[in-house]
Amino acid sequence: MIHEIWWSLPLSLVVYFAARKLAQSLNMPLLNPLLVSMAVIIPLLLLTGIPYERYFQGSKILNDLLQPAVVALAYPLYEQLHQIRARWKSIITVCFIGSMTAMISGGAIALWMGATPEIAASIMPKSVTTPIAMAVAESLGGIPAISAVCVIFVGILGAVFGHTLFKILKITTRSARGLAMGTASHALGTARCAEMDYQEGAFGSLALVICGIITSLLAPFLFPVLLHLFG
Repeated sequence: MIHEIWWSLPLSLVVYFAARKLAQSLNMPLLNPLLVSMAVIIPLLLLTGIPYERYFQGSKILNDLLQPAVVALAYPLYEQLHQIRARWKSIITVCFIGSMTAMISGGAIALWMGATPEIAASIMPKSVTTPIAMAVAESLGGIPAISAVCVIFVGILGAVFGHTLFKILKITTRSARGLAMGTASHALGTARCAEMDYQEGAFGSLALVICGIITSLLAPFLFPVLLHLFG
């Protein structure tokens, strides 16, 4: 069984960096490194019959590094502190509207389409980072695992199509791009912003933090209202 564990970490690293190199060379949004890595590793696990739990144990260190990586996003945020102080009212307003829109759209549409309250509660916090989304979903009576899947799905959509949408809508302001991606696509969108532009990444980090706080505080009060209106 040991041989099924030791190679999972080098496999994850090799596949990811190869996917990143491919994305950089071809410059295609659909070749997002995370998406390509999933497309390679998931079929491989299914073909070899190796349980995901065993694979995860071998590469657990990558999961443990997730939280320090998110915290590291605060550094570019610190360097943009002067701009944040000058625009804090607009920033709070944008994050508040974005958080409310994400929660209401997710929960209301799920209930309107016939989802159970448990599923709706799992979908509602889809636009914040995974640990917060799972905690919020559990507090609402949802299923944290479903929330994690929704968060990954939304993050990949933002990372893949976000900047293409900005080009179509002719949104060129770096702070606006960063706030939009951080609000809608959390850490994955923010990471993509950081690759594109340093300032975008900073504002994405800011939105990531503020929207997480807003969602954590307001979701327990908003969800019963949605249940009453759409349940």
